[in-house]
Amino acid sequence: GQTINALAKQIPNLLGGSADLASSNETTIKTVAAFSRHNYAGRNLWFGVREHAMGAILNGMAAHGGVRVYGATFLVFSDYLRPAIRLAGLMKLPVTYVFTHDSIGVGEDGPTHQPIEHLASLRIIPNVVLIRPADANETVAAWRYSIGQNEHPVALALTRQKLPVLPGTDQLAQTGVARGAYILSKEATERIDAILLASGSEVSLAYRAKQRLEAQGLSIRLVSIPSFALFDMQDQAYRDEILPPHITARVGVEMAHPFGWDRYLGNAGEMVGIDHFGASAPAPELMKHFGFTEDAV
Repeated sequence: GQTINALAKQIPNLLGGSADLASSNETTIKTVAAFSRHNYAGRNLWFGVREHAMGAILNGMAAHGGVRVYGATFLVFSDYLRPAIRLAGLMKLPVTYVFTHDSIGVGEDGPTHQPIEHLASLRIIPNVVLIRPADANETVAAWRYSIGQNEHPVALALTRQKLPVLPGTDQLAQTGVARGAYILSKEATERIDAILLASGSEVSLAYRAKQRLEAQGLSIRLVSIPSFALFDMQDQAYRDEILPPHITARVGVEMAHPFGWDRYLGNAGEMVGIDHFGASAPAPELMKHFGFTEDAV
């Protein structure tokens, strides 16, 4: 929300809104009024509870040109937008989707509102770039990438739960997010005993696990991987620099279906993920119950 409002001051043709979830998505531009038939100068669009129509309207505005548009809802409801997202990818429209509440961290709303397969399903749509930021700095970098290109739609997957600002992201995220993955925390010695890879809210969990492992004498590399699509666009030299092929001890951490992670983890890697529906309980209880803990990692 802070990033949107900062951008809105610099980009007068930025406008967007939410499918009746603006207060939860944090997508309101606070300095201007709502767009309506009485106020064409408004920049906040109230799409109503109709995600597919929102997606179609965003496509129309992006295809017309002259504006930069975004639309928001919970990640689990991206299913309703899917035909419009697919067309945005097909038409190479620079639409930004703001998908929040991106995991079982939704908590008491229960399994109907807890996305499991949605990250994987968005990642496989051609020409769509999914970015799952780990903290505030990665979120700023994700917006910078999305606003700075005109080639394809970008889907941001953002958490509900509060996250710490991770050490180093103020500098590293500025270039690392646009490259899809980067070394957030280097190994303690010249050797690498294992690589931890994580996206989004789980990067801070992996960071704590790395600290515990290093207290036991291991040397651990932590890689933040906010975007599979952007990482796969990099040349082989960069990908090998981030994930040295000879280091086969790898653990991925993401509160989502593990589909697609195998190409980074390899045959010897392990995944801390979730391939079934969630449950209704406070988020901390769900994390413990489903194994998203420092001990599990």
